[in-house]
Amino acid sequence: PVPSWIIFETLRIELGDLSARFVHVDEQPIAAASLGQAHRGQLLPVSENEPGESVVIKIQRPHIEEIVQVDLAALRVVARWIMRYRPIGRRADVPALLEEFAVTLYEELDYGQEIENAARFAAIFADDDGIYAPRIYREHCTSRVIVLEDVEAIKITDVARITAVNINPAEVADRVLDAYFRQIFRERFFHADPHPGNLFIRPRDDVAWDPETESCPFVLIFIDFGMMGRVPNFVGNNLSKLLVSVTQKDAQKLTEAYRDLGFFLPGADLERITEAQAVLLERIWGRKLLDLARPDPQEVQELGQEFRDILFDFPFQIPQDFIYLGRALGMVSGLVSLLDPEINPWYQIEKYGLALLKEQMAEGPGEALREAIRPYLGLPGRIQRLVTAAENGRLQLQTSDKELHRRLERVEKKLAQLNWSILAAASVISATLLFNRKQEKKP
Repeated sequence: PVPSWIIFETLRIELGDLSARFVHVDEQPIAAASLGQAHRGQLLPVSENEPGESVVIKIQRPHIEEIVQVDLAALRVVARWIMRYRPIGRRADVPALLEEFAVTLYEELDYGQEIENAARFAAIFADDDGIYAPRIYREHCTSRVIVLEDVEAIKITDVARITAVNINPAEVADRVLDAYFRQIFRERFFHADPHPGNLFIRPRDDVAWDPETESCPFVLIFIDFGMMGRVPNFVGNNLSKLLVSVTQKDAQKLTEAYRDLGFFLPGADLERITEAQAVLLERIWGRKLLDLARPDPQEVQELGQEFRDILFDFPFQIPQDFIYLGRALGMVSGLVSLLDPEINPWYQIEKYGLALLKEQMAEGPGEALREAIRPYLGLPGRIQRLVTAAENGRLQLQTSDKELHRRLERVEKKLAQLNWSILAAASVISATLLFNRKQEKKP
């Protein structure tokens, strides 16, 4: 942390005489990060009969903008060098990803933007008494200082304390998942930094409950709205298509959704990828999140043998729009697995997938109904594709021995044994974004 006399100087520059606003401000920070640090304090009372509000004061580090500019300049040089490494360069536009990171970073430096983000998040969940964002005291805020409500609560990873107050950790995990499904698929605006220091649990004292038969009602609290993700309409529509496809276990539509989202390199064998996804969907459907993070080595080996050609080519890339979304979902999966090792994410997937399907049917019942019943008609995936091709006038028959020979040679050349890390990456991309590995960041 920055020494208190330095950080308090910034506070005085921004707010003037502190005694005109605060009863006190603690010198010892309660949290420190790369861009700023937080101190507890107490506002002056608004009336003689009431004590001043307890608050947290988030103060930006001195000269942080200059430091960020130097760091970004160095990273831009590194990004250009990384692009020379073909396995990375053909799968990700690293300089473009860095520029997206830079935009987000500069947004984090503007506390005015964070205040607006917090207000938007609070408005989204205004109808949900189980989700809460702390109040912002705008009259005491600047572009470098935020004063917000002090929410005394339990850190979300403190399972022992959560259990001690009779809150069911499994219910907490369900609420976290539900909150993120709503943010991503409904609101298309999501908290992109859900590390354990930014999510808290507070028991509710305004709801009656029976300790003998019920767990304690609680509120899930989000703080720190500097890093927020936005889902563009095109991406959101295809994410909805992806979710519905997973709900219906429709490998072909899932491949189409990933293709439209930009996850495949040009020339990727989409038919073969669809075959792999059909197998993966069948094998992972209904499994616990923890099982998906720790797959059976024997099963991994079998899948690797069956789809070694895909793994050898590895025709996947990272779309720019998914950097923060993938990161957030990875952190969420780690949190919910910690809270409830038995959690089954398929309930939420089906819940939102079916809701989206109902919306599609309301907008265009004919097309939606056809898509809804297609996976249940009993036709294997290859026959479905054959029928679709015939309907579109694209059906072709080939009997070339040369083509058959070429395909056999291709398979023979790709018998190399590949390690689990590549298979894991392929599986995650091919199955669902929910199953990213844990990327938990320390607060």
